[in-house]
Amino acid sequence: MVSGGHRPEPNPPQKLVPKSGLTERKKVRKRCSKHVFFASYEGEVSAPFAPLKARDPELAEQLKALLPEPVLEKLNGSLQRDQQRLQATEERLQLAECKVRLLEERLRLIRINKYGPGSEKLCDAQLALLEVEPGVSVAEVAAESQREPLSAPHPAKPKRPHPGRQELPAHLPRVERLIACTPEQCVCGQCGRPTRVIGYEQSEQLDVEPAKYFVVVTKREKRACDTCEEHGVACAPLPARIIEKGLASDRVVIDTVVRKYADFLPLYRQSVILERETGLVISRATLDGWVMQVGDLLQPIVGAMRQELLAGSYLQADETTVGVQMHDGRGQNHQAYLWQYGQPRGSVVFDFRLGREREGPKRFLGDFAGRLQSDGYGAYDQVGGPGLVHVACWAHARRKFFDAVKLQPTDQSSIRIVAQMDALFALDAQARAGSLTQEARHLLRLEKAPPLLEQLKAGLEAARAGALPQSALAKACNYTLTLWGRLTRFLDYPEVELSNNVAENSMRPVALGRRNWIHIGSKAAGPRVANLLSVVETCRRLALPVREYLGSVLPGLADLPVPRVADLTPRAWAARK
Repeated sequence: MVSGGHRPEPNPPQKLVPKSGLTERKKVRKRCSKHVFFASYEGEVSAPFAPLKARDPELAEQLKALLPEPVLEKLNGSLQRDQQRLQATEERLQLAECKVRLLEERLRLIRINKYGPGSEKLCDAQLALLEVEPGVSVAEVAAESQREPLSAPHPAKPKRPHPGRQELPAHLPRVERLIACTPEQCVCGQCGRPTRVIGYEQSEQLDVEPAKYFVVVTKREKRACDTCEEHGVACAPLPARIIEKGLASDRVVIDTVVRKYADFLPLYRQSVILERETGLVISRATLDGWVMQVGDLLQPIVGAMRQELLAGSYLQADETTVGVQMHDGRGQNHQAYLWQYGQPRGSVVFDFRLGREREGPKRFLGDFAGRLQSDGYGAYDQVGGPGLVHVACWAHARRKFFDAVKLQPTDQSSIRIVAQMDALFALDAQARAGSLTQEARHLLRLEKAPPLLEQLKAGLEAARAGALPQSALAKACNYTLTLWGRLTRFLDYPEVELSNNVAENSMRPVALGRRNWIHIGSKAAGPRVANLLSVVETCRRLALPVREYLGSVLPGLADLPVPRVADLTPRAWAARK
């Protein structure tokens, strides 16, 4: 008996399950686990969750007969959670694979830019891929169905006969050297009589005379009257010089400027050369003072060159970096910018700015209302006057697709787009080969460019649809399609070039200079360096002798009236010659 008078209730009778029932339940569980495993393996986890009854009705009926309802619902919930976890894992895996592909693409592009070839031409093997395409999308087929076969962008050029030995320029002075025959040749070997000169066997070789330094002694005549001593002494006027009372002549000063900004020879090397050739020690600080003074003198001329550019209707613009010593104790150079504005067959002006903001082009262009061609950099937006028309550069767009070709050398989409862009450039090459005027070139463009542009745009849209959003190909397509309206402006304006490669070529002296003279010495020196680069590069474009030009305009420039400065720009100086 138990205290309290209560008898404990017996345990509820256990439900006996036959051995065959236990075996069947194990089979069902095994089958259920197999079903989930194979479903995940075969990719069914990516589909929306479906109850077990919808997946396998037979299995669901067996489970319903063997398992209580709460257990069956719990099993369905567990399957749903497992499926959701597997689906999330699969999505993370796909995202990780995309990131790996993009990072590998960027790394490959960095290595190609650093160690690869600099050429931007398609090889014959890549062009051959356009003829054999293993598979294309439906959109690409629709885009290409209307395209006429492109002519080979690089047709085989016929072999030209060798022109022979190059003739030396006629404007170079000739110094004759006469070589007489030997005494044995002056006597006839048969009869013994003296022979006579019947002509000369002539040949020419290019020679050089090393730089010869000498001292110019200037003596100014002084006169006085023997009878009128009260009138004093008269002395001949001193000719104008670039640097008054300087130790070096104007030609030495100009030579220093040209060697630095046209031949990229830094001042410390020039100082060593002068000491070696003349024995005269001239410090780098003295040479730098000469260069900076010339840069100051050229400021009004560069201002007049800017007015010449803004008076036109078409400008090309580009910018590049340059290091500047700030002398602020940090021990680091500040990254400043040289903005370049010019005309393809005219003047070019560099503008020094400490930053890359819109304020630079906004101040330089003022109310310019012509055509401004540049890359897609946003600082060129919202500048100039209300009538300014922006024009984009096809070379920049092509370069982005060529980078995609570098990353995937067998990608037919990128190769085809580059070949189509080459067909556009081939039109201008045809115009240059035929010496066509701007008007004739414009008619050629209007006739042949629109079909090429239509095919190109369709190919761009199809390529973007099939590329990864952050891949080089997709970025190139987005860049080109975003600027499509600006890229096609060459159809509206005959003077517009397809690219601003001329502007980029004007940046090469700056890039070469950075490797030699490294940086600009101070913030105040920046505008003076920009003046020097403007004049030197303009003389190069106009094929003017820069030494002769500087020697003609620099002496006495500081005392010249402002209205006469416009007559001394390189273009005006060339027109007078």
